[in-house]
Amino acid sequence: MGERWCLIIIREAFDDVRRFSEFQKNPGLAKNILAARLKHLVDIGEFEIRPASDSSAYKEYILTERGRSGFPIVVAMQQWGERYLFEQGEIHLVLLDKENGEPLPVLKVCSSQGDRLGPADCYRQRVVTEVRGEE
Repeated sequence: MGERWCLIIIREAFDDVRRFSEFQKNPGLAKNILAARLKHLVDIGEFEIRPASDSSAYKEYILTERGRSGFPIVVAMQQWGERYLFEQGEIHLVLLDKENGEPLPVLKVCSSQGDRLGPADCYRQRVVTEVRGEE
């Protein structure tokens, strides 16, 4: 999922893009790159392919639970980009809450008590992954 174009495709899917032609048009991906990345995202379980919702002959790429769970990653990267990659006065997109029309608050990493954490406040530890059951 971490490859640049894969993240762009997933971001587009969060904006309700579902068809190959829409994925190609919006970010301007070449057909061969898009086809390879979509195949990869289906193979790793980020998307599933379904018949088109309008009963046409087209297929749609639908985010799975695994794919949808990447939403905080996409939001965090977008917010980082909004903060650091645009000059003052430059036009860019901002993610808004549909209910109140307000920009989303900046995502924070917090402790289990709700305290904000930075890199120096955390450490990594090796753990064994538990076996996942069928969902």
